[in-house]
Parts: sequence; structure tokens; C-alpha cells
Amino acid sequence: MFRLFDKIKKNEVYLIAEMSANHGGDPENALEIVRQAAAAGADCVKIQTYTADTITIDCDRESFRIKGGLWDDYKLYDLYVDAGTPWEWQGRIKQECENCGVDFLSSPFDRTAVDFLEEIHAEAYKIASFELVDIPLIEYAASKGKPMIISCGMGSIQEIQDALDACKRVGNDKIVLLKCCSEYPAPWADMHLGNIPDMKKRFGVPVGLSDHSMGSLGAVVGVSLGACVVEKHICLPGVESADSGFSMPVEEFAQMVQDVKHAKIAAEGPDYTLTEGEKKQAAFRRSIFAIKDIGAGEEFTLENVGIIRPGDGIAPKYLGRLLGERSQRNILRGEPITESDLGRIGDI
Repeated sequence: MFRLFDKIKKNEVYLIAEMSANHGGDPENALEIVRQAAAAGADCVKIQTYTADTITIDCDRESFRIKGGLWDDYKLYDLYVDAGTPWEWQGRIKQECENCGVDFLSSPFDRTAVDFLEEIHAEAYKIASFELVDIPLIEYAASKGKPMIISCGMGSIQEIQDALDACKRVGNDKIVLLKCCSEYPAPWADMHLGNIPDMKKRFGVPVGLSDHSMGSLGAVVGVSLGACVVEKHICLPGVESADSGFSMPVEEFAQMVQDVKHAKIAAEGPDYTLTEGEKKQAAFRRSIFAIKDIGAGEEFTLENVGIIRPGDGIAPKYLGRLLGERSQRNILRGEPITESDLGRIGDI
């Protein structure tokens, strides 16, 4: 049972650990990532289902070569050969997810990948940001009737709407959008996390964050702004891959899980009622006290009353009403000024 919408209904954050290429070409690393992600508090481990031949062609033309960034001068085909997760591993990875009590998720990159994931009984689909414009793929995946998690990196408002419409055309409204900056790593100035509440309002579906920034700050801010899902690339120490340069070590992921949960709690509101702890502290707020002995009939002045802690007396806002009145009783230094000393306090 894929738990995405159960977590969302409970107002909890669904945490996805993205493996991507960080197995480093070793199936045992892939299984170890599942085990460590589960121990770190992930709800889900995600992989990617493609081959170099299903995502591009082996071509030496300049437009098939990456310029700048982590993968500078990589030919697309060669990158996907190095970064792919062999399909023959994926059933075993899914089984390990089940053994560890986490959900299994994958991004299909063409129809054959969807068909394969159907064969191994995948329970949901993730559409990568670069595939946001592949409407035939989105429509085909959505036609399987399973939850759709769609990353929106590089997406215009119209492109995001087109993807939603593709799902709805085949009767699938189980959709979560992910705000994403498709830079690796993503710089803070380009994150635009303020889009999260706007996307929720504009598109009427739950919105999360696919986070390519370094550390956990982006995730914490995203959750504070209403993200219900956080997806983060994770890696094992000492394992180099095409994605390890912008991925989070799994022990840091465990800390991020706690940070995100605390951010979710801290961002709750509006609620102006005093907490139980605040009620105890309120005893030490300022109030009006006698700071000198005051005899019956003596006038209240700034020399004999003051606004001090603790909070046993009347509120400081009544000082102006009190000054110039005469005391109806003897009041010792350190005694609070009470409502009866002020008179008709309700008329103020």
C-alpha cells in the first residue's frame, strides 16, 4: 500500500530518498542505500527506470554534449550508460524496500519503462522534471490509475497545467506536484520556494519539493512554506557516481528527516492561544505593583507604583487610569495593585 496520500491526509511530510546513480554500478550498494535510507527515516526510496537507448541516441553531434556543471563535456548517451540502474536489479531493489518497510518508487522515461514497472507491480510513478513536457509519457503512466508525482523543474505554468490535464484526461486525479530547480546543485537564489504556496492555490493539488540544494535548509524552508513531500538525492560515503557531487550523505539525510519534522511542527498556525508552557511563564510578565508603602487615601503616583515583574497585579495598560486616584486601603511595598484598587476597571 503506497503511503503517500495517507501521510498527506495526516498532515505529515512524505520523505523520498532518491538513489539515482549513487549505487555506483554495484547492486549491493543499491540494496545498502535502501537499508540505510529506511533506517534514516525515509518513507520511500526512488530509482530511475531507463536505458541510454530509451532516453537518447548515441550521437556525436554537439547538441548531444553537456556544457558546464557537474557533467561538463559528457556525451548524453555516455552519461546515461554510467548513471542508469540496470532493470534486472529493480525487482530486487523493490523487494528490499518491502523488507525494510519503505515504499518503492521509480521514474519511467518511456512507455517500455512503464510497462516494465507494471510487471514488477510498482504502486506509483514519478515524472522527472525533464519529462514534464513529455505529455504522451505522462498520459500513459497516469492511465495505470496509480499516484503520480510530477516534478516541475523548468516548467512554465502552462506546461504544468498540460501535465495535470494529461493525468485527468485518463481519469487520474491522484497527483502531487513537486517544486524543483533543475540545477545541480541548485543555488539559493534560483530555488524560488515561494512558488510552493502559489502552486497549491493555482493548481489545486498537493505540492512538495524535489530539492537539489546542498544541505537541509531548502527542505526546511520548503516544508515551512507548505511542502508535503521532500525528495532528496542520497549517497553512501566513499561511493562516487555521476550524482554524488550534489547528493546528501545518508547520515545527513537522517538529520534532515528530523529537521523537516520539526519545521513542520514549528510552522503550524495560526494559533494565538497560550501554550501550557507559556501559561506558566505568564506569571512573570509585568504588572502594576506598589513600590513604596501606600496609605489609605494616598494618591497613586509614579513614585509609589511601578510596572514590574511578576504578573500578579493589573495590566500595565491601566497605569494612566490609576495615577491620580486615591487608594482605598493600606498597601505594602511589593503588593500587587488589584482591580478593586482601580475601581471600575471594566469601564476602561
